[in-house]
Amino acid sequence: MNADIDEGLIALAGMGRVSAVSCLAHGPTFAANARRLAALDVDVGLHVNLTEPLGADAGPMPALGTLILKAYAGLLDAAWINAQLIRQFDAFESAFGRAPDYVDGHRHVHQLPGIRERILSLLGQRYAARLPWLRRTTPGMQCGIPLKESVKARLIGALGAAALAREAGKNGLRTNRRLLGVYGFEGGRRRYAGLLQHWLFNARDGDLLMCHPALGGKDDGAMARQRRTEFEVLASPGLGHWLGVNGVRISRLPAAAR
Repeated sequence: MNADIDEGLIALAGMGRVSAVSCLAHGPTFAANARRLAALDVDVGLHVNLTEPLGADAGPMPALGTLILKAYAGLLDAAWINAQLIRQFDAFESAFGRAPDYVDGHRHVHQLPGIRERILSLLGQRYAARLPWLRRTTPGMQCGIPLKESVKARLIGALGAAALAREAGKNGLRTNRRLLGVYGFEGGRRRYAGLLQHWLFNARDGDLLMCHPALGGKDDGAMARQRRTEFEVLASPGLGHWLGVNGVRISRLPAAAR
């Protein structure tokens, strides 16, 4: 999305604090920093974008609510979706010279009906010999998670997690087991640290804990400040202790994960 996010993710990947990095293939700083990311021991994924007007030939993009309504009403333009997917996969391959390790979606759009089917078809056509894995949004355990965050996690999962997992399995694609890390992107360092400890307590083999860190920058907006907060917590020495206490290890998706 921007250089501050790139720097945060690359720094955390180098520290072994993240094991996968999702890329907006038409983001303004993607091409410039792809080589640095490729040198790190992380899964590199394509973050499918159908709501942000990124790239010179993106054209108009719908709001998320409009996209969801059209998806469930069966009113999405198949040709437009295919064109957007192809341009993004082409840009990813141009930068890395290979297929993505996994595919997910900006604001989880990859799981919506009319979109997930086209992603699965494209993956089968382009990468049949080595299929990427897919991010599954089925919520993880919610022990200790506040109601607001728990409801949001369940809502995201309800928008397509079960169907995505079912169709991925039929097509031979792996997914993570469950998704952790859903919250309202607010609350500052103390609240994020508290949520993170609950997520680590709830984590099980194959679960994915998503995060949205950034490093530095002069942007003083609420989202930018919270991204910097996430980086500070994830980079802190205390994370190692929290991982140990909960018996959790950060790793790339195991081959047997489903």
